[in-house]
Amino acid sequence: MSTTRSRDGRVRIAVAGLGRIGALHAENLAGRVPHAQLVRVIDVDEDRARAMGERLGVAWSTDTATLWTDDVDAVVVASPTPTHPEMVRACAAAGKAVFCEKPLGLTERETLEALADVDRHGVALQVGMHRRFDPDTLRAKELAEQGELGEVYSFRTSLRDMLPQPMDYIRQSGSFFVDVTIHDLDLARFLVGEIVEVSVFGASVSDPGYAELGTVDHAAIVVRFANGSLGLIDNSRVAGYGYEASTEIVGSTAAVRIGGSQRTNVAVLSGAASRLDHVTDFVERFTEAYRAELEAFVESVRGSQPVGVTGWDALAAFTLARACDRAFTTGRPVRLEHEVVDGRVRYLPAEDATEPQHA
Repeated sequence: MSTTRSRDGRVRIAVAGLGRIGALHAENLAGRVPHAQLVRVIDVDEDRARAMGERLGVAWSTDTATLWTDDVDAVVVASPTPTHPEMVRACAAAGKAVFCEKPLGLTERETLEALADVDRHGVALQVGMHRRFDPDTLRAKELAEQGELGEVYSFRTSLRDMLPQPMDYIRQSGSFFVDVTIHDLDLARFLVGEIVEVSVFGASVSDPGYAELGTVDHAAIVVRFANGSLGLIDNSRVAGYGYEASTEIVGSTAAVRIGGSQRTNVAVLSGAASRLDHVTDFVERFTEAYRAELEAFVESVRGSQPVGVTGWDALAAFTLARACDRAFTTGRPVRLEHEVVDGRVRYLPAEDATEPQHA
C-alpha cells in the first residue's frame, strides 16, 4: 500500500469539491489534522475555488489534472456523488491515496470497479463514514465489546436533519436510503454486527416535491441482526426542532445511550416551560468526528495504522441501503446473506422474504 509523503513526513493533500463538506475538510486539513499539509483545493466553480484557496493560503484550480501532480500524495474526494467512481479510479491510477465521501458509487458494478482499481494500484482508500469516529460512539462500542452491556438485545438510532437539502442535491444523491440511512446502516454493523433482514416504511409528508421525485422524507427501518437482536432506525430530512443523531444499545445487563439533539446538558426552566438549546446541523454535532476521520486517514497513508473505514465497508453499507430501497418499493422484508473473504465482508444479492423469519 502506498505510503507517500513529503520530506518532513506530512501527507500532502488536495481537496476536490468545495461544497459544504469539502470546505469543512479543507479547513480541517489546513491546520487541525496532525501530519497533514493542504496543498491544493479544486472546484468547478472558479470563484469558489479561488476564494477558498486564497483564504487558506493554498493553490487553487478548476482543473482536476492538477490532482495528479507530484506535489500531491492524497486526494479528498468531496465532489458530487455521480463523480465518485471516476474520481477514485483516477486517483488510484495516479498512485494517490484517496479519502472519498460516501457513497463510492450509485451502482454495485461501478463501486466494485473502483475497488478493483484501488487494489490493483495499491493505494489507501478510506470512505467518509464519520460517525465511526465520534468519541461517544467509540465509547459505546468499547462498552459493548468489553461486555459491560451483557448480551445485546436491541439497537436504535435516529438521524434527523433540521432543514432539508436542496432538491437539486436530492435529485442526484441516489435515494433517501443511499444518502441518509446508509450512515445508520454502517453504524449498526459497526456497533452490533452483520444484518440479515430489513423491513422499511417511508412517507413523503413535508413537501410534495419528494413524492414527485419518487422518494421520501421520513422513514422507519427495522433490521434483524445475525446474532438475533433487533434494530430500529428512524430517519428524517426535516425535523424543525433541530438536528439529531442519537443511538441506543440495550443489553441484558445495561444500556448505553449517546448523542441527541441538545447542544449542552443545560436546561432553562421557567414557570410555563423548560428549554434546551439544540444543535442545528451535522457539522455542529460531529465537529470532532469530521476532524478525527481525516486524522485516521492521514495516519493510514503514513503507514502507522490500518484504514479506518474501507471501501468494502462502504460497499456493505451501500448494498444494505439498496436492500432498503427494494424493501420500500416492494413493501416486503428483504433478506440478506454475506460472506467473508480475506477479512472483507461482502453482502450477496438480496432476496425478498416470503414468510416471517424468527430468530
